[in-house]
Amino acid sequence: MSSTYLVLHDPEGRLDVELPLDRELHKALVKAVLGWTGDPGLPPADLKQIALLLTGAARTVAVDVRRAADLLPEDHAARALADVVLEEADRHLASPLEGAAHCAQDRARLVRALYERLDRLAGVAPQAVMAP
Repeated sequence: MSSTYLVLHDPEGRLDVELPLDRELHKALVKAVLGWTGDPGLPPADLKQIALLLTGAARTVAVDVRRAADLLPEDHAARALADVVLEEADRHLASPLEGAAHCAQDRARLVRALYERLDRLAGVAPQAVMAP
């Protein structure tokens, strides 16, 4: 069995800025995944694909959180909290993906936490979240 990967070359970081995530899609997926109360009955390959989708969303939302936090003064409490959430995100994203429900649920919780932090930054400094 062979695996192929597509690598996107984006040295200017334009994809993060110009292609917004479909937040409603991710919220619905997070809700569905976190609603599992046991084995969802999906094959491991499907669970891994869900985890991959959530991983991509988490990475992109983390970039948005970092960009917004960096526009705040270094001693601002919201920036410090964003740094904590981003450090936690880095730890989670460094762990290998598995084709298991708990892995998809971990990534779903991460996406939810990142969006919550982004929303809080918008409450503190809306221009920070709206800036390109």
